[in-house]
Amino acid sequence: MRKPRDYYLSEEELDVVETAIRHDKRPEVRQRCTAIRLLHLGHKPEQVANMQAVSKPTIYGWINRWWSGGVEGLANLPKSGRPLKADEAYSLKFLEVIEKEPSELGYDFTIWTIDRLRTHLEKETGIGLSESRFRAMLKRKGYRYRRPKHDLGHLQDKDAKSEAADRLEELKKRSSETISSSSLWTKRP
Repeated sequence: MRKPRDYYLSEEELDVVETAIRHDKRPEVRQRCTAIRLLHLGHKPEQVANMQAVSKPTIYGWINRWWSGGVEGLANLPKSGRPLKADEAYSLKFLEVIEKEPSELGYDFTIWTIDRLRTHLEKETGIGLSESRFRAMLKRKGYRYRRPKHDLGHLQDKDAKSEAADRLEELKKRSSETISSSSLWTKRP
C-alpha cells in the first residue's frame, strides 16, 4: 500500500508561499502557491483541484514543481513559438517611415493611418502584417494611433478672426454694463 504524501511545509517554506500569494505579480504563481498552502492546511489533492478548478494531476504537477524549484519553479516557463514576422529590418524601416510625412514619400495624403502605413511597409519590405499584429508592434515600440482632429484653422482669415474676437469682447463688456439691479422675478398678488 502506498504511503500518503506529506504536504506539510516548514515555517520558512510557509512564509515564502504566503508572501508569494500576497505579493507575487504573476497570477499563475499566486494560484499555485494557494494550492500548495491548501495542501499544507490538510486538504486532499482532489479537494484542492475542485477549489482551484483544475485537474488532480495538475495539483500533483504543481506540488512536484514546488518541491523541485520553490516559488520560481511554479512560474510559467517561456514558450517557444513562431518568430515574429516584423524582424529587425522591418522595425528599422518602420522607424524611418513613421517620422516622415506621407507627402515626402510621394503620397497625396497628409496623415498616416494604420492601413496606409501597413501597405507602405509591405511594399517596402515584402512583409505583410495583419492589423492586429501591426497594432501590437506599434504598442511594443511605444506608439499609439489616434484619430486626427480635423481643424480648419489654416483656412481661416487671421485678420477677420482677430476682428471678430475683438468685437465679441466689446459686446460682452456692453452687456455687463447694461445689467440692471432690478429683479425680473415678481410675486403674484
